Amino acid sequence: MGVSRPVPPPAAAAVLAVDAGNSKTDVALIGADGRVLGTGRAGGFQPPRVGVEAAVDVLAQAVAEAAAAAGLPEPVPGAPYAVRVSACLANADLPVEEALLAQAIDARGWGTATEVRNDTFAILRAGLGEDAGGPRGVAVVCGAGINCVGMLPDGRTARFPALGQISGDWGGGGGLAAEAMWWAARAEDGRGGPTELATALPGHFARESMYALIEALHLGLVEPVRMHELVPVLFAVAAAGDPVAAALVERQAEEVVALAAVALERLGLLAEEAPVLLGGSVLAARHPQLNGRVEALLAERAPYARVSVVTARPVLGAGLLGLDALGAGPGAHEKLRAHFG
Repeated sequence: MGVSRPVPPPAAAAVLAVDAGNSKTDVALIGADGRVLGTGRAGGFQPPRVGVEAAVDVLAQAVAEAAAAAGLPEPVPGAPYAVRVSACLANADLPVEEALLAQAIDARGWGTATEVRNDTFAILRAGLGEDAGGPRGVAVVCGAGINCVGMLPDGRTARFPALGQISGDWGGGGGLAAEAMWWAARAEDGRGGPTELATALPGHFARESMYALIEALHLGLVEPVRMHELVPVLFAVAAAGDPVAAALVERQAEEVVALAAVALERLGLLAEEAPVLLGGSVLAARHPQLNGRVEALLAERAPYARVSVVTARPVLGAGLLGLDALGAGPGAHEKLRAHFG
């Protein structure tokens, strides 16, 4: 969703690119030729927890750092940092949220026009090449949560609410860790069948039993944020042949493929060659059981899909989307890609 003003004032940069996740924010000021003028970093972007204005204050810290690196003064009316603010943000899950956040960011005066998208679009655009017709493909992101988006050159998109269980989602690092805990707890107390997770999970935190780990989590002796550390443990137990852990990995692969296939179908891409990009910490780790199963299942359901893993920094994707909107030539895109490797 975007906000724009009728008369563009002078600006030092073409694009102010923002990628803001739950844990960190990256910003880049980009020239019309694709040259990076300055970058900045700040903490996570969490408007549901701290409110919109406080969350945008975090973005402001990264923007100020990027502006200082570029040698730019504070923005004043009529002299914004950039022609276009291209922001890809976590917690911008619905169009109404994108519009609200676009208004809040636009009010800071950083750019002549402001466009806000969900942060999954940044990973999608970072992984897509500069095809003559424009961005075209689908991305599935599996990090703390799971989400999927798709784009066509004519601007049409495919997306999901990605609000967790209430919107039909399953998986992501948080979901996998919670499921592993569930099965391990029941294995130890006898309500479920045996699994090596019952010893591997507490062992990771130097606890002697699942009961001890559950107690530590409940009492705050182990911070809940550390639950994500259990995801690699789950994959290691699955790789060693544990059937319960392997079933969880299998289910995660099925969820990834379901998202990708539905997005491809919505965009009319099931019957033609199209990229499917995998991103986020869980998929970018390239666990053979997960990624291999994703490729095998996708070959059955979407045989023309070309699967690859995106490891580029998402702020690259936000910058490319901004350059796309300004009609920048391929040389600018190439220079920006070169900067971010």
